[in-house]
Amino acid sequence: MPEKCSKTLCLFDVDGTLTLPRQKVTQDMKDFMLALREKVVVGLVGGSDLNKIVEQLGSNQTDLINSYDYVFSENGLVAYKGGEFLSEQSIQSYLGDELLQDFINYCLGYMAKIKLPVKRGTFIEFRKGMLNVCPVGRSCSQKEREEFFQFDKTHNIRKDFVAALQKQFEGKGLTFSIGGQISFDVFPDGWDKRFCLGHVANEGFETIHFFGDKTMAGGNDFEIFSDPRTIGHTVTSPDDTKKQVSELFF
Repeated sequence: MPEKCSKTLCLFDVDGTLTLPRQKVTQDMKDFMLALREKVVVGLVGGSDLNKIVEQLGSNQTDLINSYDYVFSENGLVAYKGGEFLSEQSIQSYLGDELLQDFINYCLGYMAKIKLPVKRGTFIEFRKGMLNVCPVGRSCSQKEREEFFQFDKTHNIRKDFVAALQKQFEGKGLTFSIGGQISFDVFPDGWDKRFCLGHVANEGFETIHFFGDKTMAGGNDFEIFSDPRTIGHTVTSPDDTKKQVSELFF
């Protein structure tokens, strides 16, 4: 068996790249990623918090962080390397509670005026490194999630919401990133998925590949995909991810 190339790092988005949106990873994909780890260094970089990534990719936290060389949740604001905790950052300490409360109050007022096919619960999720804003509510069912996704394509609910926030909070140092099917993320400028690259800057990698599905401008993979430090690959599904990775490394 050829020796593992420790100079090449492959970073993967989660939703739409390794799994269908908010679905569990298939055993076939888990086996594929284990085989890839025998050839190159492999990492995850997801916008969700660690618990949500565990729900999709691992049986528990220990299983997840030991299945990959790097695990970067919340864009790398929470980082693990080799199964060990590396570091974390807090949006609360960085932005301060006054700005956060103004932002949350504005979002709640804006969402109160939106008419959707349904609304459920958990409209703003406070994470360590970001806020996740969800007009339909994160407690919606899979069917309601898919219905909102189609509704949003036609009515630009998230796009218009982000535009209003950009105007209201101009100059406050906030970045807005639409990802997945039902929500968008809000975080300090520079805290997009490129943040994780700082953790590997001095690790001796000669090549860093990134695979993601939301690589268009405004998508939550765009910044890291287009960063000169990475070779970006746009995928359309988990099957497409396997196809492109196989062509490169198998």
